Amino acid sequence: MNKLVEICASVMIPRGEGFYTACVDNVDYLVVKGRDFSSFDIIVSDSDIAICPQNNKNAKLLRGYIDYLNPVSRKGHPYTIGLGDRLGCAGEGHLKLMKGKKVFPVLAQQSIRELNLTGRTYDDVLSSAMWAVFNEGYTSGFGADGDHLKQPFEIEYAIACGYSMITLDCSEHIDNTIVKLSDNELKAKYEEISPEIREKYEKKYLGECDCGVSFDMRSLMQSVLIYSDAIEYTHEIYERFIKPNDIDFEMSIDETATPTSPENHYFLASELYSRGIECETLAPRFCGEFQKGIDYIGDVLEFEKEYRTHDEIARHFGYRLSVHSGSDKFSVFPIVRENSSCGVHVKTAGTNWLEALRVIAICEPSLLREIYIYAVENLPKAQVYYHIRSNKEDAPSIENISDSELRRLLDADDTRQILHITYGLILNEKKDGEYVFRDRLYDCLKRNRDSYSEGLIKHIGRHLALAFGE
Repeated sequence: MNKLVEICASVMIPRGEGFYTACVDNVDYLVVKGRDFSSFDIIVSDSDIAICPQNNKNAKLLRGYIDYLNPVSRKGHPYTIGLGDRLGCAGEGHLKLMKGKKVFPVLAQQSIRELNLTGRTYDDVLSSAMWAVFNEGYTSGFGADGDHLKQPFEIEYAIACGYSMITLDCSEHIDNTIVKLSDNELKAKYEEISPEIREKYEKKYLGECDCGVSFDMRSLMQSVLIYSDAIEYTHEIYERFIKPNDIDFEMSIDETATPTSPENHYFLASELYSRGIECETLAPRFCGEFQKGIDYIGDVLEFEKEYRTHDEIARHFGYRLSVHSGSDKFSVFPIVRENSSCGVHVKTAGTNWLEALRVIAICEPSLLREIYIYAVENLPKAQVYYHIRSNKEDAPSIENISDSELRRLLDADDTRQILHITYGLILNEKKDGEYVFRDRLYDCLKRNRDSYSEGLIKHIGRHLALAFGE
C-alpha cells in the first residue's frame, strides 16, 4: 500500500464527482474515490479508493462520466487553432496558455502520416489530449481533428475513435499537370468532357461572378480540369461519413504543387455549395510557400492581396479559411488577423516538437547533440515525406558549438527544418532492440515538464498574439 499512501498524501485535485488528479514524481494519476472503480485499470486500491494509471482504457471510461472530457464541435467559434502534439505531452502547456482566450483549441490533431511516423494511434492522441484537459481542469471545450485523411478507412477509423473533426486531404484527386498544358492541349482535354456538362459550366461561370472573380475560357477550363475529381470525391466522402455523423468538416487542397487561384477557389466553393456540402473550413494552397517550421517564403504583399479575395469567397459561401503549416508564419499572421472577416483556423504541429527539442538542448545537451547528428545523416529518408528547402549540405557543424549555445540550433531555419521533419526517424531508431532516443527524450521532458510548458506558452503564445490578437 506504499503507493496508495504516497499518492493520497499528495495534493489530490477534484475533477468530477469521485474523480481526482494527483501528481507524484512527475507522474500523473487518476484517483477514484467513493464510487465503483471495478471497471478501471488499477495500480493499487483500498476499500473505497483506487489509484489508476492515466492510460487509454481509463480515458475512455472517464469520458463516459465527465462530459467536458469529450471533444466537441468548433461551430460557433470563429477563431480556432490546431495544436498538433506529436509526443503527447504538450497538452499541459497548451491549456495553460489557452485558459481565458477567445481562441478555441483543437487539442488532438494528427495525420495518419504522423501516426505512422511516431508509432501512435488515434486513441493515443485523443487520450493524451483528454488527460491534459482532466489534469488542468479545462472545461471550456476542445476539438479533435483527424488531420489530412485521404482514404475512407482512415476517416472511419478517426470517427470510431470519437474525433469531432475530419480534414479531408484531396491532393490525390487534384490534377497538377493541367497548369502546364498548352492552350491546344488544355482545350483538347476539356473537350473530353460531355458537351452538356461543359455548357452548364460555361453558362454558370464565364464572365463576371461574385467576389470580384471573373472567368475567361482558359481559367474556367483549368479550374474544371484541376478540381472536378476532387469535388466528386469530396461529395462521396461527405455523404458517406460527415453528414451522417454530424461532425466538423474541413476540405484541404493545400498539399499540392498548384497554388489555388481566386478563380479556382470560387469554382470549387460554388460546386461544393451546389452539392450541399457544408464546410466549416477550407484550406487553399496559398501563393508563396508554407514550409515546415519556418516563416512564410514569398511576396507578402501578393499574399495579402490574394488572402483578401480568398476570405471574401469563403465568407460568400459560408465557411472560414484554414491556414495549414501555420507554424511560425509570423510575417503573414498580421495579414491573416486583419483580413479574416468571419474568423480563421490556423494549424500548428511540428513547432511543438521543436520546442520539446529546445528543452532537451538546455537540460540535456549531449542528447540533443546525438539527435542532431543523427537527423542530419538521415535527412534524405525524411524528405520522402516532407518538402523542405534545406538539405544535408545546409546543416551547420556543431563540433565547435558549446553546450550553452546549442539552443541556437532551434532558431536557425535550416536546422529547424531538418529537426522538424526527422521526428519519426528519431523516435523510432533502435539498436539491439532498444530505442536509441525515445525513452531518454521522454524522460527528460517528464523531468522538465514545467520548462516545456513555459516554452510552449511563450512560443505558441506568439502565434496567438500575431494571428488572433490574443
